[in-house]
Amino acid sequence: MSTKKSTQERMFSEVGSGLFEKAQSYGLEYLSKVFDRNVFPENQALVDLEKFVEEMPTQSEDASKVIDLLHQFGSPATVATMGGRYFGFVTGSVLPASLAAKNLSLFWDQVSAMQVMSPITAKLEAIVEKWLVDLLRLPPNTVAGFVSGSSMANFCGLVAARYRILKNKGWDITEKGLFDAPRIRVLAGRHAHSTILKAVSLSGIGKSNMEWVDVDDQGRIIPELIPLLSDNTILILQAGNVNSGSFDNFKSICQKAQTQGAWVHIDGAFGLWAQASQKLKHLTDGIEFANSWTVDAHKTLNTPYDSGVILCADKEALVSSLHMTGGYIITGNERDGMLYTPEMSRRARIIEFWAALKYLGKDGLGEMIQGFHERAIQFSKGLNEIKGFHILNEVVFNQVLVGCETEEITTQTISKIQELKVCWVGGSTWLGKKVIRISVCSWATTETDVDLSVKSFEKALKMVLQSSNE
Repeated sequence: MSTKKSTQERMFSEVGSGLFEKAQSYGLEYLSKVFDRNVFPENQALVDLEKFVEEMPTQSEDASKVIDLLHQFGSPATVATMGGRYFGFVTGSVLPASLAAKNLSLFWDQVSAMQVMSPITAKLEAIVEKWLVDLLRLPPNTVAGFVSGSSMANFCGLVAARYRILKNKGWDITEKGLFDAPRIRVLAGRHAHSTILKAVSLSGIGKSNMEWVDVDDQGRIIPELIPLLSDNTILILQAGNVNSGSFDNFKSICQKAQTQGAWVHIDGAFGLWAQASQKLKHLTDGIEFANSWTVDAHKTLNTPYDSGVILCADKEALVSSLHMTGGYIITGNERDGMLYTPEMSRRARIIEFWAALKYLGKDGLGEMIQGFHERAIQFSKGLNEIKGFHILNEVVFNQVLVGCETEEITTQTISKIQELKVCWVGGSTWLGKKVIRISVCSWATTETDVDLSVKSFEKALKMVLQSSNE
Protein backbone atom coordinates (compact mmCIF):
# COMPACT_ATOMS: atom_id res chain seq x y z
CA MET A 1 0.00 0.00 0.00
CA SER A 2 1.35 3.46 -0.95
CA THR A 3 2.49 5.65 1.92
CA LYS A 4 2.57 8.79 -0.18
CA LYS A 5 0.35 11.47 1.28
CA SER A 6 -2.44 12.93 -0.81
CA THR A 7 -2.43 16.68 -1.48
CA GLN A 8 -5.24 17.11 1.04
CA GLU A 9 -3.35 15.18 3.72
CA ARG A 10 -0.23 17.29 3.07
CA MET A 11 -2.22 20.50 3.46
CA PHE A 12 -3.72 19.37 6.75
CA SER A 13 -0.24 18.55 8.00
CA GLU A 14 1.02 22.04 7.09
CA VAL A 15 -1.43 23.65 9.54
CA GLY A 16 0.48 22.46 12.59
CA SER A 17 3.94 22.34 11.05
CA GLY A 18 5.16 25.78 12.13
CA LEU A 19 4.52 27.26 8.68
CA PHE A 20 2.54 30.20 10.00
CA GLU A 21 4.99 30.86 12.80
CA LYS A 22 7.76 31.04 10.21
CA ALA A 23 5.81 33.48 8.03
CA GLN A 24 5.09 35.58 11.13
CA SER A 25 8.74 35.67 12.11
CA TYR A 26 9.74 36.71 8.59
CA GLY A 27 7.14 39.46 8.67
CA LEU A 28 8.38 40.75 12.02
CA GLU A 29 11.97 40.67 10.74
CA TYR A 30 10.87 42.77 7.75
CA LEU A 31 9.08 45.27 10.01
CA SER A 32 12.16 45.66 12.20
CA LYS A 33 14.17 46.89 9.20
CA VAL A 34 11.71 48.66 6.90
CA PHE A 35 11.84 52.06 8.63
CA ASP A 36 15.63 52.36 8.34
CA ARG A 37 16.44 50.68 5.02
CA ASN A 38 16.80 52.40 1.66
CA VAL A 39 13.40 53.10 0.19
CA PHE A 40 13.92 51.45 -3.20
CA PRO A 41 15.41 47.96 -3.65
CA GLU A 42 19.11 47.54 -4.36
CA ASN A 43 20.08 46.49 -7.89
CA GLN A 44 21.01 42.97 -6.78
CA ALA A 45 17.53 42.50 -5.29
CA LEU A 46 15.99 43.36 -8.65
CA VAL A 47 18.33 40.94 -10.42
CA ASP A 48 17.41 38.20 -7.93
CA LEU A 49 13.75 38.43 -8.95
CA GLU A 50 14.74 36.10 -11.76
CA LYS A 51 14.77 33.35 -9.11
CA PHE A 52 10.98 33.31 -9.46
CA VAL A 53 11.05 32.75 -13.22
CA GLU A 54 10.29 29.12 -14.11
CA GLU A 55 7.72 26.92 -15.77
CA MET A 56 4.86 26.04 -13.44
CA PRO A 57 6.05 23.07 -11.34
CA THR A 58 4.52 19.68 -11.96
CA GLN A 59 5.03 18.38 -8.43
CA SER A 60 3.86 20.03 -5.22
CA GLU A 61 6.47 22.01 -3.30
CA ASP A 62 7.04 22.00 0.43
CA ALA A 63 5.08 24.96 1.83
CA SER A 64 7.95 26.02 4.08
CA LYS A 65 10.25 26.34 1.07
CA VAL A 66 7.67 28.51 -0.69
CA ILE A 67 7.71 30.94 2.23
CA ASP A 68 11.51 30.81 2.40
CA LEU A 69 11.75 31.78 -1.26
CA LEU A 70 9.40 34.71 -0.81
CA HIS A 71 11.32 36.00 2.17
CA GLN A 72 14.80 35.52 0.72
CA PHE A 73 14.18 37.07 -2.67
CA GLY A 74 10.83 38.83 -2.33
CA SER A 75 11.36 40.93 0.79
CA PRO A 76 14.51 42.69 -0.52
CA ALA A 77 12.70 43.59 -3.75
CA THR A 78 9.87 45.47 -2.04
CA VAL A 79 9.55 49.24 -1.93
CA ALA A 80 9.55 50.55 1.64
CA THR A 81 6.25 52.39 1.36
CA MET A 82 5.61 51.66 5.04
CA GLY A 83 8.60 53.80 6.02
CA GLY A 84 8.89 57.54 6.46
CA ARG A 85 10.77 58.54 3.31
CA TYR A 86 8.54 57.37 0.50
CA PHE A 87 6.98 60.41 -1.19
CA GLY A 88 6.55 59.17 -4.76
CA PHE A 89 2.80 58.61 -4.90
CA VAL A 90 -0.02 59.28 -2.46
CA THR A 91 0.72 55.92 -0.87
CA GLY A 92 0.11 55.77 2.85
CA SER A 93 2.02 53.69 5.36
CA VAL A 94 0.24 51.18 7.60
CA LEU A 95 -0.79 51.83 11.18
CA PRO A 96 0.45 49.10 13.56
CA ALA A 97 -3.02 48.28 14.86
CA SER A 98 -4.46 48.15 11.35
CA LEU A 99 -1.71 45.85 10.08
CA ALA A 100 -2.13 43.55 13.07
CA ALA A 101 -5.89 43.47 12.49
CA LYS A 102 -5.36 42.51 8.86
CA ASN A 103 -2.95 39.81 9.95
CA LEU A 104 -5.60 38.34 12.24
CA SER A 105 -8.32 38.70 9.60
CA LEU A 106 -6.25 36.70 7.12
CA PHE A 107 -6.89 33.65 9.26
CA TRP A 108 -10.59 34.45 9.36
CA ASP A 109 -10.73 34.85 5.53
CA GLN A 110 -14.18 36.44 5.62
CA VAL A 111 -16.37 37.37 2.65
CA SER A 112 -18.34 40.62 2.76
CA ALA A 113 -21.29 39.88 0.49
CA MET A 114 -23.99 39.02 3.01
CA GLN A 115 -24.51 39.23 6.74
CA VAL A 116 -25.08 35.48 6.88
CA MET A 117 -21.62 34.93 5.37
CA SER A 118 -19.86 37.05 8.00
CA PRO A 119 -21.77 38.67 10.86
CA ILE A 120 -18.60 40.39 12.14
CA THR A 121 -17.97 41.97 8.74
CA ALA A 122 -21.56 43.20 8.43
CA LYS A 123 -21.47 44.68 11.93
CA LEU A 124 -18.15 46.49 11.41
CA GLU A 125 -19.27 47.88 8.05
CA ALA A 126 -22.39 49.31 9.68
CA ILE A 127 -20.33 50.83 12.50
CA VAL A 128 -17.65 52.37 10.25
CA GLU A 129 -20.34 53.75 7.95
CA LYS A 130 -21.84 55.59 10.92
CA TRP A 131 -18.42 56.77 12.11
CA LEU A 132 -17.50 58.14 8.67
CA VAL A 133 -20.77 60.03 8.30
CA ASP A 134 -20.14 61.65 11.68
CA LEU A 135 -16.43 62.22 11.16
CA LEU A 136 -16.81 63.79 7.72
CA ARG A 137 -19.99 65.65 8.72
CA LEU A 138 -22.05 64.25 5.86
CA PRO A 139 -25.87 64.09 5.62
CA PRO A 140 -27.26 61.53 8.11
CA ASN A 141 -28.86 59.45 5.34
CA THR A 142 -25.48 58.80 3.71
CA VAL A 143 -24.55 55.15 3.06
CA ALA A 144 -21.11 53.66 2.42
CA GLY A 145 -19.79 50.99 0.09
CA PHE A 146 -16.37 49.57 0.94
CA VAL A 147 -14.49 49.01 -2.31
CA SER A 148 -10.89 48.53 -3.41
CA GLY A 149 -10.05 52.19 -3.95
CA SER A 150 -11.02 55.48 -5.52
CA SER A 151 -11.07 54.12 -9.07
CA MET A 152 -13.95 51.83 -8.15
CA ALA A 153 -15.50 54.37 -5.77
CA ASN A 154 -15.64 57.06 -8.47
CA PHE A 155 -17.29 54.55 -10.78
CA CYS A 156 -19.91 53.78 -8.13
CA GLY A 157 -20.58 57.48 -7.57
CA LEU A 158 -21.09 58.12 -11.27
CA VAL A 159 -23.40 55.17 -11.86
CA ALA A 160 -25.48 56.20 -8.83
CA ALA A 161 -25.74 59.69 -10.29
CA ARG A 162 -26.59 58.22 -13.70
CA TYR A 163 -29.36 56.12 -12.14
CA ARG A 164 -30.93 59.04 -10.26
CA ILE A 165 -30.83 61.45 -13.20
CA LEU A 166 -32.42 58.96 -15.58
CA LYS A 167 -34.93 57.64 -13.03
CA ASN A 168 -36.14 61.19 -12.42
CA LYS A 169 -36.77 61.43 -16.17
CA GLY A 170 -38.73 58.19 -16.23
CA TRP A 171 -35.95 56.01 -17.62
CA ASP A 172 -34.94 52.80 -15.80
CA ILE A 173 -31.27 52.34 -16.70
CA THR A 174 -31.06 48.91 -15.08
CA GLU A 175 -33.75 47.56 -17.42
CA LYS A 176 -33.40 49.65 -20.58
CA GLY A 177 -29.70 50.42 -20.62
CA LEU A 178 -28.27 53.56 -22.24
CA PHE A 179 -29.63 53.04 -25.75
CA ASP A 180 -32.02 55.93 -26.49
CA ALA A 181 -31.71 57.16 -22.89
CA PRO A 182 -31.95 60.90 -22.15
CA ARG A 183 -28.59 62.67 -22.44
CA ILE A 184 -26.45 63.11 -19.32
CA ARG A 185 -23.95 65.94 -19.01
CA VAL A 186 -20.71 65.48 -17.04
CA LEU A 187 -18.65 68.51 -16.05
CA ALA A 188 -15.24 68.50 -14.37
CA GLY A 189 -12.26 70.74 -13.85
CA ARG A 190 -9.40 70.31 -16.31
CA HIS A 191 -7.25 68.82 -13.53
CA ALA A 192 -9.68 65.99 -12.71
CA HIS A 193 -7.91 62.77 -11.78
CA SER A 194 -7.49 60.07 -14.41
CA THR A 195 -9.79 57.76 -12.43
CA ILE A 196 -12.63 60.12 -13.28
CA LEU A 197 -12.00 59.55 -16.97
CA LYS A 198 -11.96 55.81 -16.34
CA ALA A 199 -15.25 56.01 -14.43
CA VAL A 200 -16.90 58.08 -17.17
CA SER A 201 -15.73 55.55 -19.73
CA LEU A 202 -16.88 52.51 -17.74
CA SER A 203 -20.26 54.09 -17.00
CA GLY A 204 -21.00 54.29 -20.72
CA ILE A 205 -21.29 58.08 -20.78
CA GLY A 206 -18.10 58.41 -22.81
CA LYS A 207 -15.05 60.61 -22.31
CA SER A 208 -15.68 62.66 -25.43
CA ASN A 209 -18.99 63.81 -23.95
CA MET A 210 -17.34 65.47 -20.94
CA GLU A 211 -17.41 69.24 -20.56
CA TRP A 212 -14.23 70.75 -19.13
CA VAL A 213 -14.09 73.80 -16.89
CA ASP A 214 -10.88 75.83 -16.61
CA VAL A 215 -8.94 75.89 -13.34
CA ASP A 216 -6.77 78.45 -11.58
CA ASP A 217 -3.01 78.29 -11.03
CA GLN A 218 -3.50 75.82 -8.17
CA GLY A 219 -5.76 73.47 -10.10
CA ARG A 220 -9.01 74.63 -8.46
CA ILE A 221 -12.06 74.79 -10.67
CA ILE A 222 -13.03 78.42 -11.34
CA PRO A 223 -16.62 78.79 -10.05
CA GLU A 224 -17.49 81.67 -12.36
CA LEU A 225 -16.70 79.54 -15.41
CA ILE A 226 -19.06 76.71 -14.50
CA PRO A 227 -21.92 76.91 -17.04
CA LEU A 228 -25.57 76.73 -16.14
CA LEU A 229 -26.35 73.30 -14.71
CA SER A 230 -29.58 71.35 -14.75
CA ASP A 231 -31.21 68.13 -13.57
CA ASN A 232 -29.38 66.14 -16.25
CA THR A 233 -25.91 67.17 -15.01
CA ILE A 234 -23.17 65.51 -12.96
CA LEU A 235 -20.62 67.99 -11.64
CA ILE A 236 -17.32 66.52 -10.41
CA LEU A 237 -15.21 68.41 -7.86
CA GLN A 238 -11.91 67.65 -6.12
CA ALA A 239 -10.84 67.47 -2.48
CA GLY A 240 -7.09 67.31 -2.97
CA ASN A 241 -5.62 67.95 -6.40
CA VAL A 242 -3.31 65.02 -7.12
CA ASN A 243 -0.43 67.42 -7.86
CA SER A 244 -0.90 70.60 -5.84
CA GLY A 245 -3.19 69.23 -3.13
CA SER A 246 -5.64 72.11 -3.67
CA PHE A 247 -9.36 71.96 -2.84
CA ASP A 248 -12.28 73.31 -4.84
CA ASN A 249 -14.63 75.90 -3.33
CA PHE A 250 -17.26 73.38 -2.31
CA LYS A 251 -19.70 75.55 -0.41
CA SER A 252 -20.46 78.12 -3.09
CA ILE A 253 -20.34 75.63 -5.97
CA CYS A 254 -22.40 72.88 -4.31
CA GLN A 255 -25.13 75.19 -3.05
CA LYS A 256 -25.52 76.72 -6.50
CA ALA A 257 -25.53 73.28 -8.11
CA GLN A 258 -28.26 72.17 -5.70
CA THR A 259 -30.56 75.01 -6.75
CA GLN A 260 -30.02 74.03 -10.40
CA GLY A 261 -30.84 70.37 -9.75
CA ALA A 262 -27.40 68.92 -10.55
CA TRP A 263 -25.73 65.93 -8.88
CA VAL A 264 -22.37 66.82 -7.32
CA HIS A 265 -19.72 64.14 -6.86
CA ILE A 266 -16.55 64.94 -4.88
CA ASP A 267 -13.40 62.97 -5.61
CA GLY A 268 -11.65 63.15 -2.24
CA ALA A 269 -9.31 60.17 -2.44
CA PHE A 270 -6.76 61.57 -0.01
CA GLY A 271 -8.06 65.07 0.69
CA LEU A 272 -11.49 64.36 2.16
CA TRP A 273 -9.76 63.31 5.39
CA ALA A 274 -8.83 66.98 5.98
CA GLN A 275 -12.35 67.26 7.39
CA ALA A 276 -11.14 65.26 10.40
CA SER A 277 -8.54 67.88 11.35
CA GLN A 278 -9.61 70.93 13.33
CA LYS A 279 -6.84 72.99 11.70
CA LEU A 280 -7.49 71.82 8.15
CA LYS A 281 -11.25 71.28 7.98
CA HIS A 282 -11.74 74.72 6.40
CA LEU A 283 -10.44 73.09 3.20
CA THR A 284 -13.52 70.86 3.01
CA ASP A 285 -16.11 73.43 4.05
CA GLY A 286 -19.36 72.72 2.25
CA ILE A 287 -18.79 69.10 1.20
CA GLU A 288 -22.03 68.17 2.93
CA PHE A 289 -23.96 69.86 0.10
CA ALA A 290 -22.75 67.27 -2.44
CA ASN A 291 -24.52 64.00 -3.31
CA SER A 292 -21.65 61.50 -3.36
CA TRP A 293 -18.05 61.34 -2.20
CA THR A 294 -14.98 59.19 -2.77
CA VAL A 295 -12.27 58.59 -0.18
CA ASP A 296 -9.44 56.09 0.28
CA ALA A 297 -8.45 54.52 3.57
CA HIS A 298 -5.14 53.17 2.25
CA LYS A 299 -3.92 56.70 1.59
CA THR A 300 -4.42 59.26 4.35
CA LEU A 301 -5.83 56.87 6.97
CA ASN A 302 -2.85 54.51 6.55
CA THR A 303 -4.73 51.22 6.39
CA PRO A 304 -3.25 48.31 4.40
CA TYR A 305 -3.94 48.15 0.69
CA ASP A 306 -6.57 47.96 -0.77
CA SER A 307 -9.29 50.03 0.85
CA GLY A 308 -11.59 52.71 -0.56
CA VAL A 309 -15.09 54.02 0.11
CA ILE A 310 -17.99 55.34 -1.92
CA LEU A 311 -20.27 57.50 0.21
CA CYS A 312 -23.68 58.39 -1.20
CA ALA A 313 -26.55 60.42 0.21
CA ASP A 314 -29.00 58.63 -2.10
CA LYS A 315 -29.22 55.02 -0.90
CA GLU A 316 -31.75 53.99 -3.52
CA ALA A 317 -29.57 55.28 -6.36
CA LEU A 318 -26.45 53.48 -5.13
CA VAL A 319 -28.15 50.18 -4.33
CA SER A 320 -30.23 50.16 -7.51
CA SER A 321 -27.12 50.79 -9.61
CA LEU A 322 -25.22 47.91 -8.02
CA HIS A 323 -28.12 45.52 -7.40
CA MET A 324 -27.87 41.74 -7.53
CA THR A 325 -30.46 39.02 -7.36
CA GLY A 326 -30.40 35.23 -7.12
CA GLY A 327 -32.45 32.44 -5.62
CA TYR A 328 -29.59 31.44 -3.33
CA ILE A 329 -29.08 34.92 -1.85
CA ILE A 330 -30.08 35.26 1.79
CA THR A 331 -30.67 38.85 2.86
CA GLY A 332 -29.75 39.75 6.40
CA ASN A 333 -31.72 41.68 8.98
CA GLU A 334 -29.00 44.34 9.19
CA ARG A 335 -26.41 45.02 6.45
CA ASP A 336 -25.52 43.04 3.33
CA GLY A 337 -22.35 44.59 1.92
CA MET A 338 -22.89 43.45 -1.67
CA LEU A 339 -25.77 45.93 -2.01
CA TYR A 340 -23.36 48.88 -1.87
CA THR A 341 -20.51 47.65 -4.09
CA PRO A 342 -20.09 46.14 -7.57
CA GLU A 343 -18.39 43.02 -6.23
CA MET A 344 -19.99 40.13 -4.46
CA SER A 345 -16.70 38.33 -3.83
CA ARG A 346 -14.92 40.91 -1.73
CA ARG A 347 -12.52 40.39 1.14
CA ALA A 348 -13.41 41.87 4.52
CA ARG A 349 -11.11 44.90 4.32
CA ILE A 350 -13.43 46.59 6.80
CA ILE A 351 -11.66 44.77 9.65
CA GLU A 352 -8.42 46.74 9.35
CA PHE A 353 -10.41 49.88 8.45
CA TRP A 354 -12.34 49.66 11.72
CA ALA A 355 -9.13 48.92 13.62
CA ALA A 356 -7.49 52.08 12.28
CA LEU A 357 -10.35 54.33 13.36
CA LYS A 358 -10.77 52.57 16.71
CA TYR A 359 -7.03 52.81 17.37
CA LEU A 360 -6.63 56.49 16.44
CA GLY A 361 -9.89 57.98 17.63
CA LYS A 362 -10.88 61.42 16.41
CA ASP A 363 -8.04 63.19 18.20
CA GLY A 364 -5.35 60.79 16.99
CA LEU A 365 -6.62 60.93 13.42
CA GLY A 366 -6.64 64.71 13.44
CA GLU A 367 -3.11 64.77 14.87
CA MET A 368 -1.82 62.38 12.21
CA ILE A 369 -3.38 64.35 9.35
CA GLN A 370 -2.06 67.62 10.73
CA GLY A 371 1.35 65.96 10.93
CA PHE A 372 1.31 65.27 7.18
CA HIS A 373 0.73 68.97 6.57
CA GLU A 374 3.47 70.03 8.97
CA ARG A 375 6.03 67.73 7.34
CA ALA A 376 5.00 69.02 3.90
CA ILE A 377 5.55 72.59 5.10
CA GLN A 378 8.94 71.57 6.50
CA PHE A 379 9.84 69.99 3.17
CA SER A 380 8.86 73.10 1.20
CA LYS A 381 10.74 75.46 3.52
CA GLY A 382 13.85 73.30 3.47
CA LEU A 383 13.95 73.10 -0.33
CA ASN A 384 13.09 76.76 -0.74
CA GLU A 385 16.31 77.64 1.09
CA ILE A 386 18.42 75.70 -1.43
CA LYS A 387 19.44 77.62 -4.53
CA GLY A 388 18.14 75.91 -7.64
CA PHE A 389 14.86 74.61 -6.19
CA HIS A 390 11.54 76.43 -6.53
CA ILE A 391 8.28 75.60 -4.73
CA LEU A 392 5.51 75.84 -7.31
CA ASN A 393 2.33 75.41 -5.29
CA GLU A 394 0.57 76.70 -2.21
CA VAL A 395 1.19 73.92 0.31
CA VAL A 396 -2.32 73.70 1.74
CA PHE A 397 -2.28 70.02 2.65
CA ASN A 398 0.30 67.28 2.02
CA GLN A 399 1.50 67.91 -1.55
CA VAL A 400 4.64 69.82 -2.57
CA LEU A 401 5.58 70.62 -6.16
CA VAL A 402 9.21 71.44 -6.90
CA GLY A 403 10.93 72.69 -10.01
CA CYS A 404 14.54 73.39 -10.96
CA GLU A 405 15.95 76.03 -13.29
CA THR A 406 15.11 73.96 -16.39
CA GLU A 407 12.92 70.96 -17.11
CA GLU A 408 15.99 68.97 -18.11
CA ILE A 409 17.62 69.62 -14.74
CA THR A 410 14.37 68.74 -13.00
CA THR A 411 14.13 65.41 -14.82
CA GLN A 412 17.77 64.55 -14.15
CA THR A 413 17.43 65.51 -10.49
CA ILE A 414 14.47 63.15 -10.06
CA SER A 415 16.53 60.30 -11.49
CA LYS A 416 19.48 61.12 -9.25
CA ILE A 417 17.29 61.28 -6.12
CA GLN A 418 15.92 57.85 -7.01
CA GLU A 419 19.43 56.50 -7.52
CA LEU A 420 20.56 57.76 -4.11
CA LYS A 421 17.67 55.78 -2.52
CA VAL A 422 17.59 57.88 0.67
CA CYS A 423 14.03 58.80 -0.25
CA TRP A 424 11.86 58.18 -3.28
CA VAL A 425 9.93 60.77 -5.28
CA GLY A 426 8.38 60.77 -8.71
CA GLY A 427 7.81 63.31 -11.41
CA SER A 428 4.68 64.88 -12.80
CA THR A 429 3.58 67.61 -15.18
CA TRP A 430 2.32 70.88 -13.76
CA LEU A 431 1.05 73.74 -15.94
CA GLY A 432 2.80 72.15 -18.89
CA LYS A 433 6.20 71.68 -17.22
CA LYS A 434 8.05 68.76 -15.66
CA VAL A 435 8.09 68.91 -11.85
CA ILE A 436 9.07 66.88 -8.80
CA ARG A 437 6.02 65.79 -6.82
CA ILE A 438 6.28 65.15 -3.10
CA SER A 439 3.39 63.41 -1.31
CA VAL A 440 3.60 63.23 2.49
CA CYS A 441 1.16 60.62 3.78
CA SER A 442 2.96 58.27 6.15
CA TRP A 443 2.48 58.29 9.90
CA ALA A 444 6.15 57.25 10.14
CA THR A 445 7.54 60.40 8.48
CA THR A 446 9.52 62.33 11.10
CA GLU A 447 11.29 65.69 11.03
CA THR A 448 14.54 63.74 10.68
CA ASP A 449 13.17 61.89 7.65
CA VAL A 450 12.39 65.18 5.97
CA ASP A 451 15.79 66.64 6.85
CA LEU A 452 17.54 63.60 5.38
CA SER A 453 15.38 63.82 2.27
CA VAL A 454 16.06 67.54 1.78
CA LYS A 455 19.80 66.84 2.00
CA SER A 456 19.40 64.08 -0.59
CA PHE A 457 17.61 66.54 -2.89
CA GLU A 458 20.47 69.00 -2.45
CA LYS A 459 23.11 66.34 -3.12
CA ALA A 460 21.25 65.12 -6.21
CA LEU A 461 20.99 68.62 -7.66
CA LYS A 462 24.69 69.30 -7.07
CA MET A 463 25.59 66.04 -8.83
CA VAL A 464 23.42 66.97 -11.81
CA LEU A 465 24.87 70.47 -12.06
CA GLN A 466 28.45 69.23 -11.72
CA SER A 467 27.86 66.65 -14.44
CA SER A 468 26.44 69.25 -16.82
CA ASN A 469 29.46 71.54 -16.26
CA GLU A 470 32.03 68.83 -17.02
